Amino acid sequence: MRNKGLYAALASAVFLGMAPVFGKYAISVGMPPMGVVVLRTSLAALLLLVVLLIFKRSFLFIYPAGLLGCMLAGGINGLGSIFYYTALGRIDASLGQLLYSLYPLFVVLWLWMDHQPPSRLTIFRLGLIIPAIYLLTFTRHQVLDIPGVLMMLAASILYALHLPINQRVLLDMPAPTVTFYTLLAMSLVVAPAYFFFSNSIGGSLNAAWGAVLGLTLVTFLSRLTLFLGVKHLGGAQTALLGLGELLVTLVVSHLWLDERLSLAQWVGALLLAVSLGLIAMEKPGPRKYSRGGWLSWLRPPGIPKDIAWPPGS
Repeated sequence: MRNKGLYAALASAVFLGMAPVFGKYAISVGMPPMGVVVLRTSLAALLLLVVLLIFKRSFLFIYPAGLLGCMLAGGINGLGSIFYYTALGRIDASLGQLLYSLYPLFVVLWLWMDHQPPSRLTIFRLGLIIPAIYLLTFTRHQVLDIPGVLMMLAASILYALHLPINQRVLLDMPAPTVTFYTLLAMSLVVAPAYFFFSNSIGGSLNAAWGAVLGLTLVTFLSRLTLFLGVKHLGGAQTALLGLGELLVTLVVSHLWLDERLSLAQWVGALLLAVSLGLIAMEKPGPRKYSRGGWLSWLRPPGIPKDIAWPPGS
């Protein structure tokens, strides 16, 4: 099951690495950032609902506390998506990726507050990632947009926050169930925000429909594999592996845009690869609810707080 989570987390990184490409293109051809957010989230939720209705209707069941957790996580991530795509329209993509890629640090902080301290190896891997991200996204000519920087940092913090919340629910619910209700909550947040803050999508959809469909598909697949990884690896390890999306973005840019890496970026890629490879040395943690913590209320009904769940863990 740990290998299953590892493969899922790596697959999620691949899909997440493609998302900025589709999103940036849609924005560049005239679609407002809020329009990109609402279309990709709502269509991904609708696609997953259709799949569940056809193949696995039982996955639509969820207990009340789990539903509340998914709604909370989805609402938080939906707000983070608004910040992310709005910032993407204001700041340089490399700077934005640098700021957003700090989310594993915030994930570790949130988990520590939930009585789940990181291992020494995890802390060491984080130490490798910080200079790796800086070197990978380093450019000499950037115009600093303070509102854009703050919005991207907010997006990173909120994305990190939703992972520990979903990790609690995933202890006893299938990944497709958590994915659907989280996407549904995201849609309920971003759709009203779009109609309140933005004008009509208008003719921009005609030029961007291919990018929107591509973004919808990678959102659907990345969320499903992301939560499958969180279920079997935990939020911290999945977040660390998720940084592989930086390598995906670099490879895609090299193949499609004929971009070349600088020496500093090669060093950063090497450090990131070492950090990702050290996952093999991480010892799997226990799959149980930690006692206390700010997320201890996310439990199935009728389970005493001093009993580990699921049974036998």
